[in-house]
This record gives sequence, structure tokens and C-alpha cells, in this order.
Amino acid sequence: MSTMTINGKLAPLPDDPDALLVDVVRDALDLTGTKLVCGAGVCGACTVLVDGEPAVSCLMPAGSAANKSITTVEGIGAKALHPVQKAFMAHDALQCGFCTPGFIVEAAAFHDSWRAAKGTAVPSREEIGAALSGHLCRCGAYDGIFRAVADACAGRFDGNDILPPRMEARDKVTGSAKYTVDIHHDGQLEGVILRSPFAHARISELDLAPARAMPGVSAVISLLRDDRIVRYVGEPIAAVAAKNRKTALAAIAAIKLGSERLPSAIGLDEARKADAPVVFEKSARKMAGNVSEGGGAPASWKGNIRGPSAAFSKKPKKVRSWVEGARAANNPLLVEAIFRTGTQQHACLEPHAAVARFDGDRLTVHVSTQAVFHVMELIAKRYKLGHDKVRVIADHVGGGFGSKAALGVETTTAIELAREAKAPVRIAYDRHEELSVTGYRPATEMKIALLPSEQGELKALSLTAYADTGAATNSTIAALARLIYPAEAKELADFDVISNLPAGAPFRGPGGPPMAFALEQAIDEAALRMKVDPIALRKRWDPDPNRQRLYDWAFGLEVWRNRKPIAAQSGRYRRGVGVATGYWLYLWQPGSKVEVAVKAGRLVASTATQDIGTGTRTVIANTVAREFGLEPHEIEVRIGDSKLPEGPGSGGSRVTASVIPPMLLAIEQLKAAIQQNAKRQPVPGSNAPWREMLAASPDLSVSSVRPEDSKPMAPGVQSPLKQAGFMGMIFGWMMRRFSNLAIGAGVPSSVQVIEVEVDTWLGHVRVVNVHTGIAVGKIAAPALAHSQAAGAVIQGIGYALYEAREVDSRTGDVLSGGMEDYRIPGIADTPMIDVHFDQSGFDHVLGGSVGIGEVATVPTSPAVANAIYNATGVRLTELPIRPDRLVAALKGRAAA
Repeated sequence: MSTMTINGKLAPLPDDPDALLVDVVRDALDLTGTKLVCGAGVCGACTVLVDGEPAVSCLMPAGSAANKSITTVEGIGAKALHPVQKAFMAHDALQCGFCTPGFIVEAAAFHDSWRAAKGTAVPSREEIGAALSGHLCRCGAYDGIFRAVADACAGRFDGNDILPPRMEARDKVTGSAKYTVDIHHDGQLEGVILRSPFAHARISELDLAPARAMPGVSAVISLLRDDRIVRYVGEPIAAVAAKNRKTALAAIAAIKLGSERLPSAIGLDEARKADAPVVFEKSARKMAGNVSEGGGAPASWKGNIRGPSAAFSKKPKKVRSWVEGARAANNPLLVEAIFRTGTQQHACLEPHAAVARFDGDRLTVHVSTQAVFHVMELIAKRYKLGHDKVRVIADHVGGGFGSKAALGVETTTAIELAREAKAPVRIAYDRHEELSVTGYRPATEMKIALLPSEQGELKALSLTAYADTGAATNSTIAALARLIYPAEAKELADFDVISNLPAGAPFRGPGGPPMAFALEQAIDEAALRMKVDPIALRKRWDPDPNRQRLYDWAFGLEVWRNRKPIAAQSGRYRRGVGVATGYWLYLWQPGSKVEVAVKAGRLVASTATQDIGTGTRTVIANTVAREFGLEPHEIEVRIGDSKLPEGPGSGGSRVTASVIPPMLLAIEQLKAAIQQNAKRQPVPGSNAPWREMLAASPDLSVSSVRPEDSKPMAPGVQSPLKQAGFMGMIFGWMMRRFSNLAIGAGVPSSVQVIEVEVDTWLGHVRVVNVHTGIAVGKIAAPALAHSQAAGAVIQGIGYALYEAREVDSRTGDVLSGGMEDYRIPGIADTPMIDVHFDQSGFDHVLGGSVGIGEVATVPTSPAVANAIYNATGVRLTELPIRPDRLVAALKGRAAA
């Protein structure tokens, strides 16, 4: 038997010639810091050192490691943290942490060779980017990674350990953080789903017997709906649980399938045709998925088109009349355009995964989820179990971005297979499943008309949005334009276009980025025609107090004051500067509960929420520590477990605003209880009075539920739904009644100023500098908020320039099913990012803090497009802004 040395210990290698090193490391040796993501050597998450050199273990046959020395992330910091690990912790060069071990291994190797050759010289961004170019981070932690690697190479982390700003940073940089895909129980089976190869078909035969008869197979179940119709490629048909994935895949292949093919409609354009095949008959419409974070309002259907949803319109007949009149009169101030955006995949690095285990009548499910408590409730309801019989756990989550907020097929299938097999079952999607059937931000077509008055005010706005939602409904895009730039009249209409494609899902600020891409370019075009500075026009038309302060900040930026006139440059490379505004709703979750306790002299804060990389553990620890005059690392934070007090889901930027207010109330009550039970008061003049009282305190616990906000006192701060009138109030009631979400007063806002460089020959766009101003109240965890803001910008750059799902228009197959095909930003795509936080505006919220995740990404794509226009005089109306589209637009402009 051949062997390898791994982290200094001898380990056997399997005889299986098909075995890969990543599987041996993770499954046989339980070194789960090494992550399997792409399986194609593209993302770098599985990087290990082979005789001291970085290598991707997902492509390396296990046999090739014979007689070699392998080092995983667990071996990098085994005795003492490596300078790179300390630097990553100090600079918060991570978020969800799933990609972090691979970065650490590669960066440590770069650091060691750099120091050996160049001492403490500081490597350039280009050198760091080149060294780490084989690694991807979907959270966009690159800004911190640049700083961390540079400082480590400069010798700034050669000394003692540091206290990081993120609570779980050490676990993530050492590979000890456990994600759902890392969970392994004794006797655990591997589950695999058989998916439809057809875009539309009726399954006439499903013979599971051949799979059941195979050795090593413990359970086979049908996943067909009652009508036996599949409506997209990838829809679940059946599932298998077997002793390993190889056996499960063989069993899936043995299932006999008979089908009657049905006509299909693939995509936005085909599904809108008058003679398009209908995806959901009237009786089946409830089967459609949901692309929204809330429940949708009723709307009419006509074939595959659902809508219009137009409740947020204001005087729509006047809009039509005024726009038609302006068009007939050739009014030069009338701005009209059609904008299109592509489909953006969530591309979470940890795939959707679940591990289900029954212990008698008790069910425990580890899930990669954004909502541990809500998923527990849904499981209990679906399987008619008491809440005390179901436990959902998510210790760490490798990204979600909206796609992991519901009870997914991976979870229900794992549960049903575990029940059938009477053994624990894990289901973890492969990369093609992750990039095809887990949801996406729908592509859109948006028609906009914007009419300023002769006096320079915004007279009319019309925005009609068609969303390519696949087998789902409830898009909200145009309606979001109701809550910004008040106009005398607005006509806003949303349509879902249902087709034989997988269902869309909420994605970080659902509807916000596409709406802003159209609206913010129209605002810029209006400013051009009115001969007004684009920021000055926004400041005139937009009365929101949070954004007014951000406009003043943006107007003072040197890069804005020094920008060149539109198309004033010549030559191949041209620089441009653009601005755009974004907003999101201030959401919080009623019923959210936090317990704060003293246990054995230590403070413990508990709530059934989760940390998907946004920093929830740290927000909680910082808040408790600040109130007691302690350090955050002295606080024990318990989250990620549904048995804890009811907590919020991580979606809609709701967590901070949902947990801080009840936590502050609980802290106030706990302080009173500690003082009441104190046998002696602190020593006079003590600088740590609470530390002394906590040490002497008996065990105590206090819990509090999220209270309603006080009435805003600051001028101009009110509920955006109140601004929207009666329909806004109805919408707010529906959100609270059906989605358990409250919409508070005040508007989280962002303004971005972006500088780009355009290669006019090849059509390449490089984002050079980003200035992002954000108003979300008091910042509870500054370093982590900076990471969130920078990562949001990077995801926005991906949406603007690179990301687009590709589909076979005949078959419905998703073609961009791997990380080598679906392009997300890499570290070398990262610009310099300046983050400005305006911490006013939410004093009516206890604690003064609201969420940052959504609002920080909304204005990026239109700011990039406006910058390109400033550089070239060409307005791009379709995302992503590919080189071929830009070159064609430049040629068209030259020809004109």
C-alpha cells in the first residue's frame, strides 16, 4: 500500500485509481479545511501544498501523492499561527470563510518564498493579484486580502497573536470551522438526485427497482409532483441514498424513465410569444417558485405572463398622456430607452447541502441555510412534527446571498432518504446543480420614460419591467422606483415571464440592481440634456435626508470634481467617472428574541439566527461587550441552532436591526438583576466594575423580544410605505402578515462614484477606483461593515461586467454550469475601494443600526455604466457590458 506524509504524519493512500486527493483528504482523513467547490481547478478552494508547492487537490489523483509531503491548511498553523493567518484575521480578509483555507495555503507559500527572496519588501497589488489569481471569493473579500498579504510579507505580523475584529476568524483561517458539507455521522450515506433531462415532459414511467437492487443502496424515493410533469431541465424526479457518491450515481443511472415530451418555451422572448406553450396551467400555478423575499400580491395571468403588478403607480393615465405628448412634440428633455440585464447566479462556494439524522422520533438537520429557525418551522409543519422534535443547525454557512432562505429540495430529500434508509443522509449539490437549479437574479427587459418639466422638476416617470423568472413568480423591479425621486406622476408595472427554466430566487437586494441600472442611467441622461451636474440633479429631485448627506459627500470627492467632460478624450485608453444612487428598505423581523445570561461568571448571548459571513456573531459580541465595558472575545455568542430563542433569517438586511434592540433591552434587565443579586459592590474607582460583579454573580438569564421603534424625530424621516400612500400601507401590512417582515421608517441609502478605464480597441473595462458612501445608521462592527461594503461593490462589478448565465434556447440546458464558464470577479479585478459611512438617520431605532448587505450593491452597475458613458460618450443599455457589446456601440457611434 502506498502512503503519503500529510501534515507531518504518515497516511495510507487508496488503491482506487479514480480516487482524487481532495476526497482522501476530506473524507478519509477528515481534514475538512480543504474545500471542494468547482471540481475543475478554477476556484482554488481545495489548494494544498505538495512538497511545498501549491496544487489543486480536486484534479490530482490520490496516487500521485505517493511518497510526497502534503500540507493542508490545518498544517499551516498547527504549532503557531502563520503571519498570513494573523494578517487575514487582523484585516478581516474573509467573510463566509469557505474560500479562506485555500487562500491561506497559497498566500502562505507566496509569503515564504517572497520573504526568502526579498525580505520585508512590500509586494505590489499586481504581484499579489498574480500570485492569488487562481482563487475565487464570492463574498468579495479581496480588498482585505490585498492588505493582509502585503502586511504579512512586510513582516508586520511576525510577532504575537492578535485579537481579530471577527469572532470566528481563527476558526476560518485554520480550517477548523465546520460547514454543512463537513458534517459526518457514523453510518452516514450519500444522497444524489435524479433530475429531468427535459425542459417540459410528462413522466409516464419511473421504475426504481433496478436502483433498489444495487449493492450499497439503502433508499430510493420518487420526487415527482402529483401531476408527474417536469417543467425545466434539472427538476427533481427521484433520489438515492447509498454508501458513497459513486454508488449513488450508478444507482441513479440505473433508474428507468419513460416520458412524453411536451412543447416548451425557453426564456424571456420565447415565453412572451402569443403562441408560446403554457408552462403552468391554471390548476398548477401554485407550484411556481418565489423570486421575492416576501409573499407576492395577487396578479392576473395571461399565458406565461403574470401581471401587471402596478399598485405603486401614481396617476398612471397622466404619465401616458404627458409622455405621448412629449414624444409627439419631440421634446428634447424626454428620456426613453430599453434596458436589459442578464441572469446573475448566486454561485455560493459552499453548495446547497443538508445532513439529516433521525434519533427515534427526533430529527436533526444540518443545513447550509440563511434561516435556521424558519427552516425548523417549515420542516415541522411539512412533516407534522412538534417544534421540540426538530433541530436545525448551521454553525457556519459558505455564502447564501438569498438563495438559501427557504426550505430547499436538498433538505427535504435528505430528510426523506434518512427516514427511508434509517440512517443519516447527506445531500450536497455538485457545481452544475449549484449553477443551474438553486435560483438566480432574473434577467430583465425594462422600458423607461422620464420627463422633466420645463421648470426642471421631475414631472413623469414610466418604468415597465419584464422579469425572466423561469418557473417562478413575484418579481418586484419597477415598483421599487416608487420610493425614490418623487414625481408628479409615475406609472410602474412589473410582469413575470414564466418559462421552462429553473425558478429564480431572491438575490441580494432583489429587483434593486436592475431597477437602478435603468433608472440611474435615465437620471444621468436627463442631467446631460438639462445641462445640470448629475449629482446636483439627484440632490434636487431626491429629498431623502440620508441621501442628501451622501450627495454632499460625493460632490466633494476630488475624483468627481476633476472628472473630464463627456467624450473629451481620444486615444485607445480613456478614463471616465460615473455616479449612481441606491436604496433598500429598512426591514426587521417581529418576534425576534435574544437571551443574555451570566453563566459561571461569563456573559452568554443566544438567538436562533446564523452567520452567513455578514458578521452576526461579531455584531452581537460587540454590542454586549460595549454595554458591559468588556472585550468582544470575552462574550460567548450562541447562534446557528434552532433550539435557541427565535431569531431572524439572514435576508433583506434584517439581522442587525432585529437582534440589537431586544439585546439592549435584555442587557438593561440583566444589569439590574446582577446589581440586585450582588453581595458587594465594585471597589470604588474600579475601571472594570461589571467584570467584578459578573465574576461574583450567580447564574442569571434574561430574554427580550424585538420592540416596535419609537417615532422618528429627525426631519424628513418617515416610512417609505407611508410615502407610497394607501397601497404602500397595504403592502406593509401584507409583508408583516404573510412574511413576518416589518418595514420601518428611514431609508438605508448608498451613493457610489466610480472611475473606470476603457480600452476602446478591445472593449475591456477596468474599474479603477470606487468611492461608496453608505447611510445605515451606527456601525456595529466597523471592520466587518467595511468588508460587507467592499464585497458588495465587487459583486456589483461582476453583475455589470462579467456575469451571465448561458442557456441552450432549444433544450433548456444551462450551459454555464461550471466556474470555468460562469465568470465571477477575481482578485485581479478588484479596484481601490474607499468606504464612507454616514452614521446618522436611524436614532429612532434602539441601538441606531440597520442592515448594510443589500443597499451597498444596488448602485454599482449603473455607476459603472455612467462612468463608461463619461469616458466614451456611449451609453450601454445591456448587462453584462461585454467587450463585444462595447466595441459594437463604439463603432455605431463612430459611424453615426
